[in-house]
Amino acid sequence: MSIMSHFTKKLDSLKFGGLYGEDFFLTWEKSADEIAAVFTVADALRSLRENNISARVFRSGLGISIFRDNSTRTRFSFASACNLLGLAVQDLDEGKSQIAHGETVRETANMVSFMADVIGIRDDMYIGKGNAYMHAVAGAVKEGNRDGVLEQRPVIVNLQCDIDHPTQIMADMDHIIHHFGGVENLRGKKIAMTWAYSPSYGKPLSVPQGVVGLATRFGMEVALAHPEGYEIMEDVEKLGRENAAKYGGKFSTSASMAEAFADADIVYPKSWAPFRAMERRTELYGNNDFDGIKALEKELLAQNGSHKDWECGEDLMKKTKDGKALYLHCLPADISGLSCREGEVAASVFDRYRVPLYKQASYKPYIIAAMIFLSKFREPQKLLSELERKNRARVAL
Repeated sequence: MSIMSHFTKKLDSLKFGGLYGEDFFLTWEKSADEIAAVFTVADALRSLRENNISARVFRSGLGISIFRDNSTRTRFSFASACNLLGLAVQDLDEGKSQIAHGETVRETANMVSFMADVIGIRDDMYIGKGNAYMHAVAGAVKEGNRDGVLEQRPVIVNLQCDIDHPTQIMADMDHIIHHFGGVENLRGKKIAMTWAYSPSYGKPLSVPQGVVGLATRFGMEVALAHPEGYEIMEDVEKLGRENAAKYGGKFSTSASMAEAFADADIVYPKSWAPFRAMERRTELYGNNDFDGIKALEKELLAQNGSHKDWECGEDLMKKTKDGKALYLHCLPADISGLSCREGEVAASVFDRYRVPLYKQASYKPYIIAAMIFLSKFREPQKLLSELERKNRARVAL
């Protein structure tokens, strides 16, 4: 029986043409069918690789990576995704470019894109800046293609911005779908998206916001919990409520980690910075107010320090469904007694879930590859079937 037939039949039942030739910025900008298509193609590409069948659909071309924040998993996931499809990867090191000499976004975007098919961007440090920068790059390459400067328009994949982390959250959801045996089994499942203590400050809000924006579309119960002052963007909370009403799930907020963990099927304890503080931080950096930044950092570290009890420990895990909730983290986690004195999660909990956590991370290269695949090829079903028919070995045995 054909390996790809299950995936191509699924794709035949979906309407996802809106992904072709388009960028991927936020999950909630995509339809339910388009989200399902990304999961389906990701699983198909994984199946090809597991069966030693090459998924190289490009014979040349570049994937450009622009990381304006540090990264391990996402950086290597993007490189792996590009390589899986046959694209070489070139990282734009802004410190070694002409950007410091006044090169504009429009110019940089065009200069790196002459043979590029995709640009992956991480820009999550400053509220109101990251997603806007991605749109600026997208606009520049679209203009370059229109004017005949670029033979093709590279699509943009959001590798994390100030609003959402779509490749992470889509990978998380694919992991959840497989863990529970299918998307049809997610309805009614409770996920606790909670703040957790960290000895550092300034962590992006994009992961909790991404969970609220996507998990509420699957009829799940999303319980968002954080201490007072750690609110996420109001627009994302509104979206969570609207999705819950539309898709038959629930969305709640509280100031109790224990309340969120109660009978939860999934827990996702992770630190993030207060939205209002991140707004202030962006303004201070814009004004080159480095004394103000140091004062804000001291203030936020003290604020975090008053909530050290927000740790995912064994007692909290016992409150979850049968005491066996699936523990998620985008990594790296602040592990109490291991990577720090006090942190987001007890070492015993983290160690027990270490293998599932690594498996969670393993979905990201395929999610990114699927986003690229669907944006570059109009009829992915035919292409997947052709890859299987040709049966080119990925590794010569």
